[in-house]
Amino acid sequence: MDRRQKKTREAIFKAFTELLSKKHFNQITVGEILEKADIGRATFYAHFETKDFLLKELCKELFCHIFDTEEGRENHKHIFNCHTPSPIILHLLQHLQKNDNNILDLLSCENNELFLRYFKENLKELIKNHTSIFENKSDLPSDYYINHISVAFVETVKWWLDNGMKESAETLADYFFKVI
Repeated sequence: MDRRQKKTREAIFKAFTELLSKKHFNQITVGEILEKADIGRATFYAHFETKDFLLKELCKELFCHIFDTEEGRENHKHIFNCHTPSPIILHLLQHLQKNDNNILDLLSCENNELFLRYFKENLKELIKNHTSIFENKSDLPSDYYINHISVAFVETVKWWLDNGMKESAETLADYFFKVI
C-alpha cells in the first residue's frame, strides 16, 4: 500500500471511530463516513466493500498488534512497533491502559459488544498460541478451557473500564492470574 492509500485508509478509520464513539453502528451511514473523512464514495469502496467490512478491518488493525505475538517471539508488527518484555497478558493490559489508538473509547462505547466479541475471538487465538502461560491442567475439553479464559479476561477488562481503571495493569494482571 502506498502512502496515499495508507493516509486515506487512516482517514476513514479515524472518521469511523469518531462516529462510533457517538452513534450506534447501525445508525452510521457510509455517507457520514465519507463526509467526515472528506473522501468520495468510489474511494471508500476501493478500500472497503461495505461498512461491515470496514468494522472488521478496523478491529483487525486495532487488535492485530496486541494479538500478533507468538511464544518465544518478543517483537510486534502492524500499527505500532514495540518490544514486549512483559508477559503477554500484562502487555495487553498495558496497551489498553495507554489507550493506544483510542481503543478504550471503542471498548466502552455503546457499540462495545461488537468490539468485545472480536476482542474475545482474537484472545482465544492468543491463548492457543501461549500454551505455557495458559496450560490446561485439568481434563476439561480444550475449547471449553480456552473459551472460559477468554471470557474471564474480557469481563476483567470490562470491570476495569467500568471502575475507572483505578488499578495498574500489573495489579489487574495479578488479579486475573489469581482467579484462573
